[in-house]
Amino acid sequence: MTVTIEPVRPISLADIEAARPRIADTIVRTPLVRIDLGPGGPDVRLKLENLQPINAYKLRGAANAVALLDPAERARGVWTISAGNAGQGVAYAARRAGVTCTVVVIETAPVAKMERMRALGARLVPVPFAVAWQAMEERAFPGVTGVFVHPFDDHHFIAGHGTMGLEILEDAPDVRTVIAGIGGGGLVTGLGSALKALRPGIRVLGAEPETAAPAARSFAAGAPQSFDEWRPSFVDGAGGKSVFPRMWERMRPVVDGSIVVSLDQTRRAMRLLAEKVRVIAEGAGALPLAAALTGEAGPGPIVAVVSGGNVDLEKFCELVRDVPG
Repeated sequence: MTVTIEPVRPISLADIEAARPRIADTIVRTPLVRIDLGPGGPDVRLKLENLQPINAYKLRGAANAVALLDPAERARGVWTISAGNAGQGVAYAARRAGVTCTVVVIETAPVAKMERMRALGARLVPVPFAVAWQAMEERAFPGVTGVFVHPFDDHHFIAGHGTMGLEILEDAPDVRTVIAGIGGGGLVTGLGSALKALRPGIRVLGAEPETAAPAARSFAAGAPQSFDEWRPSFVDGAGGKSVFPRMWERMRPVVDGSIVVSLDQTRRAMRLLAEKVRVIAEGAGALPLAAALTGEAGPGPIVAVVSGGNVDLEKFCELVRDVPG
């Protein structure tokens, strides 16, 4: 079956501002809090998207995409592909709208994320990472029907994420740099679209784990690249095997680069968030703080987006215990 894909177009400020009231009853306007990093540390504020009803930012985009379905599309139901957070977002928004939902889920997704998706009423179809990645490119999967909500390459999804940028500028008008994890690129594109429209001088940076950093490689090369040495890690919500050409087209005008951090740096950031702010962050949620602590983003003010907190507590304790110095 041939899938028609709409051409890439810029995410306008009008798109983002229109999404804000549309999703207001579904999402939480999350707080921005400062983390004390001691004398000489950078000025970092944390955008706590782990406090969303699904404990992750993906609800913003999902709520916007589902709200814009017409009656015929709602009757068909929706489906998406996810390692957990996008699936939860689409399932949550679909349940509120009375729409059925199927998630083609990466089989290595944390148990907690799978359980949450099922609890939200989603039907799960577990598949290997490579199969899910191929399905994202093809926008089709055998035996799954309904309206496909792409977990990152979707105009309405990205516009929903952009609402976070509006909140950041309202709460931190002096911000100089905003850092967010990059997986598919929808979050950082939405943020960049809002921030650059209102404050073109703000730096918008991604953060990726050393095990999966195609965006950093793409910015260095000036073209979308693959990351053939990809390997799975506890940072399941960020990083990928490649940058989709369509997402590179979206990111390039509004994102300034991507910082690569080690898994140990990510673990230290997870522990620091728990100790200093009493925040439980999953690996992808801690990446931006880890990136800020490298010094590559400058002294600040920096906003680090804590994109999610969906991590098994036993796994969290294992990761932050005995973190190398």
